[in-house]
Amino acid sequence: MKVVIVGGGFGGLRLARKLNNKPGFEVTLLDRFNYHQFQPLFYQVATAGLDASNISFPLRKVFHKSKNVRIRLGDLKEVVPEQNLIRTSLGDMDYDVLVLATGAGTNFFGNKSLEANAFPMKSTVEALQLRHTLIQHFEDALQSSNPDEIEQLLTLVVVGGGPTGVELSGALAEMKHNVLPKDFPEIDFSRMKIYLLEGSPKTLANMSEQSSADSRKYLEKLGVTVMTGTAVQDYDGETVLLKNGSTIRSRIVIWAAGIKGNVPAGINPELIARGNRVKVDGYNKVLGTGNVYAIGDVASMETEGYPNGHPQVAPVAIQQADTLAANLVRIESKSGSKHQQTFSYYDKGSMATVGRNLAVVDMPKPKMHFKGFFAWLIWMGLHLMLILGVKNRLFVFLNWLVSYFTYDQSLRLLFNNTKPPKRTAYVKTISDRRMEETGTGQLQH
Repeated sequence: MKVVIVGGGFGGLRLARKLNNKPGFEVTLLDRFNYHQFQPLFYQVATAGLDASNISFPLRKVFHKSKNVRIRLGDLKEVVPEQNLIRTSLGDMDYDVLVLATGAGTNFFGNKSLEANAFPMKSTVEALQLRHTLIQHFEDALQSSNPDEIEQLLTLVVVGGGPTGVELSGALAEMKHNVLPKDFPEIDFSRMKIYLLEGSPKTLANMSEQSSADSRKYLEKLGVTVMTGTAVQDYDGETVLLKNGSTIRSRIVIWAAGIKGNVPAGINPELIARGNRVKVDGYNKVLGTGNVYAIGDVASMETEGYPNGHPQVAPVAIQQADTLAANLVRIESKSGSKHQQTFSYYDKGSMATVGRNLAVVDMPKPKMHFKGFFAWLIWMGLHLMLILGVKNRLFVFLNWLVSYFTYDQSLRLLFNNTKPPKRTAYVKTISDRRMEETGTGQLQH
């Protein structure tokens, strides 16, 4: 069985590993990067807590001893299901089974101004560019004599009160208290402001009421101004315009307010669900197809417990990959579709960290809530286990250990100060291809 997997994230990589060295399978893993990115720790790369190499792992190294898994670097341009092939930047690839694990990108909800001026954080490259820009802003503030400009440079706005926004805001606040005054003693960091804007009534909306309240209390304790029920209308690079008419003057806005699935061209538009996700059945098969599957953030499986699809988190992608791998083995062994298992998500809980000794953890069965230092230890332990590679785990642990005792990080290196390209998905939409073909624009990678 020739299986083509598009995407080396949590779902795609897990599926490839499950099929690794399985007799009867020839697996091709296509990605535009040659490494797996550990997305939950992007915010620590952005705030100089970790090096990018600590949360990235070469895909080819995972399969050093593989006899049937091959890695290819390229962009997915279009799916042609009626011909059992995909068009890529490397040429056409045929398949017996296609698995879309293309993940999700930043959702600016059609606001071109926000897309052009706000910083996303959905890739290692974007996290690094955000780090460089933050450091450069402090350097610029040091040299400026204009009070208004200094205020703008020292005002940071994070949009989105989910785990990413909460964790990033907390990390920035800890930098403000423990690191930046030592790096820039000439700057009065009491003037530095960190805003967390959330459109819904609370932070961590998908977690318990207690976790939401605790996270807000922790953030405010660290000096973050938390504004719930506050939506951003526009941003021109210097001023944030809120929907209530008020403004915040800032040179940097970090957008963590939404994601959308990376759906490639060739998928029937009628199958696109809320959040730009592909509708799949209980086996993760794309509706209306016979051998095209979607897993992870790009898949929308409507069930009684999840009428709008499952949460777009790593455990869902990993569990869907496990179920699909077992089903593909059954199909290949000719045991028949009647023995296939439908996907059932086992929610092990959710967690978020706000800062040093400050975290929240919710467990559904048994229903329990942890906060503070113990929750922080749980958060660290789980994330260490999920990181690929013994060396990466060791380096992350050592970085955390040194940072805990010294209240400092040593990765504030300014290599460049250019803003990142906004288009980071490794799928090309129809409009992208038309731009390339007609020469009306330049596609950014």
